[in-house]
Amino acid sequence: MDFKLVRTGILIVLLCALTILLVVLGSNGMLGKKQQSTDAVQTTADTQETAAQPLDYSAWMADETFFDEEKLGDGKYEVAEEKFATFKVSSVDKDLRIVVMDDKGELISGRKFKVSVAGLGDYTDDDRDGMVFIEDVRPGDYSVSLGSVMGYTVPEKPASVTVKASIEYKAIADISYLIKTEADIDAEAEDSAVSDAGEETTGNSGIKTVEGAVFGIDVSKYNGEIDWERVKDEGVKYAIVRCGYRGSVTGAIVEDPYFRANMEGAIRAGVPVGVYFFTQAVDEREAVEEASAVMSLIHEYKITYPVFIDSESAGGNGRADALGVKDRSKVLQAFCETIRSGGYTAGIYASKNWFNKKLDVSKLSADNVTWLAEYADKPSYGGTYQLWQYSSAGRIPGIEGRVDMNISYLDVSGSDKATDNKDKNKDKSNTDKDKEDSEDGQDNGRDM
Repeated sequence: MDFKLVRTGILIVLLCALTILLVVLGSNGMLGKKQQSTDAVQTTADTQETAAQPLDYSAWMADETFFDEEKLGDGKYEVAEEKFATFKVSSVDKDLRIVVMDDKGELISGRKFKVSVAGLGDYTDDDRDGMVFIEDVRPGDYSVSLGSVMGYTVPEKPASVTVKASIEYKAIADISYLIKTEADIDAEAEDSAVSDAGEETTGNSGIKTVEGAVFGIDVSKYNGEIDWERVKDEGVKYAIVRCGYRGSVTGAIVEDPYFRANMEGAIRAGVPVGVYFFTQAVDEREAVEEASAVMSLIHEYKITYPVFIDSESAGGNGRADALGVKDRSKVLQAFCETIRSGGYTAGIYASKNWFNKKLDVSKLSADNVTWLAEYADKPSYGGTYQLWQYSSAGRIPGIEGRVDMNISYLDVSGSDKATDNKDKNKDKSNTDKDKEDSEDGQDNGRDM
């Protein structure tokens, strides 16, 4: 075969194959352009259809995978609960106090709300503490309405209140909003009672045995945690527990942080209890507040001994230290009258010096139980008394450190509250104290 003819044939075959390849590639390009054109037409149609329908902005709520579960829990949408505000109106002495609270009974602070008093006008809570106080209100009936409070639904119905021509010694209902804890205040500055019951006398820090009298103690936060079972076993027959105090700087009413533990521990151990409250009230209205707060704190407990108001100095700079004899006596009497209106026996705690120089005993009711503080082997106070605090340096196993020691001449048998039958109580005066046997008993205390 001629070699030249073979080479020509091969060349022809290659040219045919190349032609076929070019035809195939050209066909694919046209098809791609046609497909792109078709896709573009479809996209335009979809866009026009979407634009023709309203957007559903809440569609994301149905997507359970929208949220990051690690950051937002299960990713479910929660609707905030509606919050409601309530308000209460009270009057003690030609005044009006309006308090605004949430549905948990806590003051709503940080909001500048407005109240309207029919016949008086509008008042705002400028300091945003949740309260509006109006003084020098003429006697009569008033209707009070609450304006809007940001973030809360307020009641539409107004509240009614009567302002009396003279002070009434009755408990203010639901006064828990006024009672603070020590976490809310500067306790070191506010809790500043200073006793002037006299210098401690050697030998009077043990349990005193007196015929016709009963030995007991009084306690507060300063005594710390108490082993009440051991205290009872050591011969303690009763305890007067501090339930709280009014701050000597701001006037805040504060619950003693150990009040509940002491009440529950003593009662559980079978030790009868009474209570006391350190006052810094500057007028009768504040005394009624203090008494109302005390009854709010003690209402769930069995009270066997009296409810006392503790009247003593706050170091000379307390808000009530400068009160005169007349005004201070009014304060104590207002407290006691209010306590009695709640069915309790009321009493006054003070030192010999306080009774003699800071109070007008003749203006105090004979229904008040007198609790005398005089640190001596024998009292020299010339008036009558039913309890005697004879030492603040006592030692009782079950209590770490010093504790106040008392003897009582009260008969409190058979009562759920302290008996108010004065005929059952022995009054001690300077004359009959000379006749009593006040020999010190054996000192059962020891250093802790």
